[in-house]
Amino acid sequence: MKNPVSNFCKFVTSALLFVAFTQPVFSQAIPVTIQQDADDNWTLFRNNEPYYVKGVGGSVELDKAVSIGANSIRTWGIDNAGEILDAAQEKGLTVLLGLWLQHERHGFDYDNAEKVKQQLAHFTEVVEKYKNHPALLAWGVGNEVDLFYTNTNVWYAVNDIAKMIHEKDPNHPTMTVTAGLDTIETRLLLERCPEIDIYGINTYGDLGNVAKQLRTTKWNKPYMITEWGPNGHWEVQKTIWQVPVEQSSSEKAISYKERYAKYIAGDRKMCMGSYVFLWGQKQETTATWYGLFDEKGLSSQAVDELERIWTGKEPINTAPVLTDVKLNGQQKGDSVLIQPFSTCSAIATATDANGDKLKYVWEVVYESTDIKAGGDVEAKPAALKGLGIKTKGNTVTFTAPEKEGPYRLYLFIYDGEGHYAYQNIPFYVLPGDAATDKGPGVMWKKQSL
Repeated sequence: MKNPVSNFCKFVTSALLFVAFTQPVFSQAIPVTIQQDADDNWTLFRNNEPYYVKGVGGSVELDKAVSIGANSIRTWGIDNAGEILDAAQEKGLTVLLGLWLQHERHGFDYDNAEKVKQQLAHFTEVVEKYKNHPALLAWGVGNEVDLFYTNTNVWYAVNDIAKMIHEKDPNHPTMTVTAGLDTIETRLLLERCPEIDIYGINTYGDLGNVAKQLRTTKWNKPYMITEWGPNGHWEVQKTIWQVPVEQSSSEKAISYKERYAKYIAGDRKMCMGSYVFLWGQKQETTATWYGLFDEKGLSSQAVDELERIWTGKEPINTAPVLTDVKLNGQQKGDSVLIQPFSTCSAIATATDANGDKLKYVWEVVYESTDIKAGGDVEAKPAALKGLGIKTKGNTVTFTAPEKEGPYRLYLFIYDGEGHYAYQNIPFYVLPGDAATDKGPGVMWKKQSL
């Protein structure tokens, strides 16, 4: 017979060890406050010192973030939150910790009082768990819950969570983030979300209109730009077969530089900083549209521009600058139509300020058909094989695919020093009977050109 006292002692010991190893042990929270001066200028204070957010959206490549002058990172949810907060604290970064509220477009019903109550209870536990972490900067209550929604009751749920945060955690402000800026939504936030301290706005090509639009809606609190970067895939020119034309890495770098100076740093009266998107890599429309890095962690030219902006210093080594790519003599803004099995050629023009030897890598990829919304996970289309790709310096030849349809020719340029440049050109392989003036390819070609 087992000794029940001994078993009880073992149980208590095990329970205490479990608590010791699973409960976070944080030092005292660092207070973060918001103040408005007599001239109506808003300032974020951390530990009683002004704190302007120079942030990155993502939790990877933290050493690189620190080296280019970033001081904060943003998450969208609480996955690995403890590890991320600890890593940020170790590197002197703060965290805008996202609380991922469920979306109507994913099937959540904000008229279901019990489900809304459960969500609030869940986040109450999260707030209790992380509220004293010294790396915590603010709470992000939801991200783009307004995307394709119809039930505006979601804003009452947002406010209830923000109110709970204020009751549980007096040291950190609350924020909610919308997809772009809409006058009606801004007014809903004013009416239904008084517990929200900072308005977070995800915006891309429309960044230049934010400051003026906010003021016309009578928004009376500060804001941050919580996602920004290149032109969005919904904001650009399309080919005649209706796929978006992506900016090159160098074109994006120019827009990062100009937009930051004009529209983020340019509104220090109300804007408390920003989080650039995406500090990492992801497939969203293409493999390169939003990421500032590639899959191996190599950085693009936009990162160099951020370093210049945030540190005022010139990077020691910079990414290649890509000035032109042509496929069969046509550029990415053209509608490039190709016969199946035809021989294709492309040429690129690029420079490297450091004189690094450049390596050119070309791929032909199917146009993505797994297009989602709001950053939902997308599958990356595979690169085609068997096209006889032959590279020589900055040029390439290959045989066009047999199958009719949309493709992209990708170019990646590597400098061997941790950087890369990229561009892709959409092209369409015509049907096999195009030469006889038949088939859908020829019809839309004639109608559109």
